[in-house]
Amino acid sequence: MANHGDIVIISGNSNPDLVDKICKDLEIPLAGCTVNQFSDGEISIDIMDSVRGKDVFVIQPTSGPVNDHLMELLILIDALKRASAGRINAVVPYYGYARQDRKVKAREPITAKLVANLMTKAGADRVICMDLHAGQIQGYFDIPVDHLTAIPYLAKYFKENIDTSNIVAVSPDLGGVSRTRKFAEELNGAPIAIIEKRRPKANENVVMNVIGSIEGKDCILVDDIIDTAGTVCKAADALRKYGARNIYGCATHGVLSGPAIERIDGSLMEKFVITDTIALPPEKHIDKIDVVTVAPILATAIRRVNTDKSISKIFEEA
Repeated sequence: MANHGDIVIISGNSNPDLVDKICKDLEIPLAGCTVNQFSDGEISIDIMDSVRGKDVFVIQPTSGPVNDHLMELLILIDALKRASAGRINAVVPYYGYARQDRKVKAREPITAKLVANLMTKAGADRVICMDLHAGQIQGYFDIPVDHLTAIPYLAKYFKENIDTSNIVAVSPDLGGVSRTRKFAEELNGAPIAIIEKRRPKANENVVMNVIGSIEGKDCILVDDIIDTAGTVCKAADALRKYGARNIYGCATHGVLSGPAIERIDGSLMEKFVITDTIALPPEKHIDKIDVVTVAPILATAIRRVNTDKSISKIFEEA
């Protein structure tokens, strides 16, 4: 297999704990790099190790503060390009602005496309991301994109921690059915159900119906992003109303903004499981939230990209 030079791992400030785990799995040290800010808020970086001719992987989820972390990523890519890196791979486990992927009203931007343009123009040769909110974002790039998923890792958590013989995987909306079906397949072909939301008339409250049989079942709500947690907590209420027994939830990306922690803590869910694509600050650690790491799959992807091996094989072997 081809080899694109030695792997070099560079990290911004977004999620250093995840980067440390990836480096440990790869058994290589993190390259010397500091990312600071000047007194006026401008970003300053200093890459201490040579990257000339190397296969560089910049690991930086563009989570909150989104604009700071996105600019760090772009500036790092630009610096690596000017330092004659052999190849620059942007590893973006969480892709900020992914929910702005289309126009839904007049004079609205498609910011997910803009971000793709910025990464490409800065000098990225490849992008590695995970569970994009909209799969079509891959098509916004004119460079290779490897789209990974954390679904097997989330499913593995439940297989190891609860009895899955009575499980129904539940999509909190019609748009997440494909994701939920993949999750159910990881749980030995568990049945699925769907939460249907509709507003009978203008200014009336949204009515939630459940499509599928959940009475007496243990339900797992499956989503890609949990932000303010309003939708998933209301979905849990609907599941209990329709006779669900124990209710759990999971999502790849734990944005957890605004009242999310308070809502989850007071919800009907027994547990909510997220991954570490976004760093979870200490003040957001509660008993109901568990975190599984995606470092192994990212490390494997990095190794395979470096040696030109198939990424799809990762999921065949999972």
